[in-house]
Amino acid sequence: MSDSIKHECGIAMIRLRKPLPYYIEKYGSPLYAVNKLYLLMEKQHNRGQDGAGVANIKIAVRPGSRYISRYRSINSQPIAHIFKKITKKLARAQKEGKNKFYNAEWLQTNCAFTGEVWLGHLRYGTHGQNSVENCHPMLRQNNWRSRNLVVAGNFNMTNVDELFDNLIKLGQHPKEKMDTVTVMEKIGHFLDEENQLIFNKYKDKYTNEEITDIIEHELDLQRVLRRSCKDFDGGYAMAGMTGHGAAFVARDPAGIRPAYYYADDEVVVVASEKPAIKTAFNVEYDQIQEIEPGHALIINKAGDYDQYPFIDQIEKRSCSFERIYFSRGTDPDIYNERKKLGRLLIPQVLKSINFDLKNTVFSYIPNTAETAFLGMTAGLEDYLISQRKDIFIDGKPHIDSLEQILSFRPRIEKLVIKDAKLRTFITDDAHRDELVAHVYDTTYEVIKKEQDTVVLIDDSIVRGTTLEKSILKMLDRLRPKKIVVVSSAPQIRFPDCYGIDMSKMKDFIAFRAVLELLKETGNENLLEEVYEKCLRSVNEPRVINHVKELYDPFTYHQVSRKISEIVTPPGMKAEVEVVYQTVENLHKACPNHSGDWYFTGNYPTPGGNKVVNKAFVNFMEGKMIRAY
Repeated sequence: MSDSIKHECGIAMIRLRKPLPYYIEKYGSPLYAVNKLYLLMEKQHNRGQDGAGVANIKIAVRPGSRYISRYRSINSQPIAHIFKKITKKLARAQKEGKNKFYNAEWLQTNCAFTGEVWLGHLRYGTHGQNSVENCHPMLRQNNWRSRNLVVAGNFNMTNVDELFDNLIKLGQHPKEKMDTVTVMEKIGHFLDEENQLIFNKYKDKYTNEEITDIIEHELDLQRVLRRSCKDFDGGYAMAGMTGHGAAFVARDPAGIRPAYYYADDEVVVVASEKPAIKTAFNVEYDQIQEIEPGHALIINKAGDYDQYPFIDQIEKRSCSFERIYFSRGTDPDIYNERKKLGRLLIPQVLKSINFDLKNTVFSYIPNTAETAFLGMTAGLEDYLISQRKDIFIDGKPHIDSLEQILSFRPRIEKLVIKDAKLRTFITDDAHRDELVAHVYDTTYEVIKKEQDTVVLIDDSIVRGTTLEKSILKMLDRLRPKKIVVVSSAPQIRFPDCYGIDMSKMKDFIAFRAVLELLKETGNENLLEEVYEKCLRSVNEPRVINHVKELYDPFTYHQVSRKISEIVTPPGMKAEVEVVYQTVENLHKACPNHSGDWYFTGNYPTPGGNKVVNKAFVNFMEGKMIRAY
């Protein structure tokens, strides 16, 4: 993606299902879980580079011993920083304990991060300051082991105000108004109630010490989640651990955010992406299961696990942007979907170059668009095969042209190179833009001047800023006749509110294009009409997306053409055309992931409609703030 946006988060959980001595004996080290969690997190570092955190729980230590350990970091390399601290602590224990380092009982009594339940998190800060206090896992402490709660997640709630008010009605006094805190406190409240319910049931039959053990075996996390999550509106994959060693990963009812798991007789493992599990545990892809929407994978104190419903499912609308850009492309399904996205663009691309393959050079924006580019080139080969068939069927070609017909291939070059990650520390706009313009470099002397067309594929175009200020200016120096920028994603028209940092309307090049079109066609009054509808929608019981009405007067092609004009830098010599994937083809490429609200405005939850209306109100009132 040429436009940098922050997005998503990643979770990683490991539950050892056997006692620690088993792993020490089989794998020759007490660091089995440490090493596996490091791999799980490192293989998902694409999901968060603002910070990371790790928490660990020991299940069966004696009272008086610390049983919850946690490190969080906002270091420039947070994963490495955390695991360096953990291994340093373990190395110190090895030095002090000498031969006792392989004694599980001694180790768990004397050293942190030697427990059976592990939770890791990677953070992209879409909300709040990037401080270590905002890094997951979050911890809610209590002197009763089964009332301790550790929470981490990949989520964003659209109804934080409502959740905050509900906490106040429960009698709480929340210290912050942010979804991470409200989610943890809501679950924590009902975890407390579940503890108390069991205590009251047995208080006249057993001692308090005996009841503690009973609670840890009878505590019903499914019921806790049912009661605490019933009014959540958002996309989420939430992972939690209780102090006595039970754990859960709960997925939103539309399956917006991803979560996968693998289990055998040694471990239960959860991650946001399948390739991380595949790599860390060397298992087959068909052994990795998806956590069902509206279900929680619950692991009890004994290590038994299953999926349980905790909220009513709605239509599955898992995020298509995961498939286009965010998730690692080493997942075979995602890899093939991205290739198909590129292949499906061929009819539009051929039309834009007037079918002149001889004078066209194909390239891509590194590095995430590379797979779509492979699909596009494969589609070009299919087109050429079809053309050759027609030639041979319609009539015999002359012997002199036969070799030329059979040997012709599309011209493919690496024109755009991401040269360096330059830091824009210069403060004045003119010089900052100049610096941004050199983030990319190009390959010279492969374009026939004033003759060739350049086709450049990007996986998605959000703001168009980098195209305008860097890439198009750079390619124009090659003096092509025309530049066609192709997006493997459709036009991004609407904000996200489920965990990706795209919440301001004016950030979208498609929205800016519609503003220009409304002005040109004398329909600017529509802005005020939609604004009034959005204001009134606050009090409506059933909120709809009124912002769609701004796009209705114009065809898809009209918006693309206006985008082409907007991103064309002043003084540009080459003609510029921007070609977008269609929504129809997006669904063909990703048939099992229909979450397309970015492109269509069809949000999977009521909160999405509220957010888009509020985002437009913010735009009209000149407020450069988030809509959630």
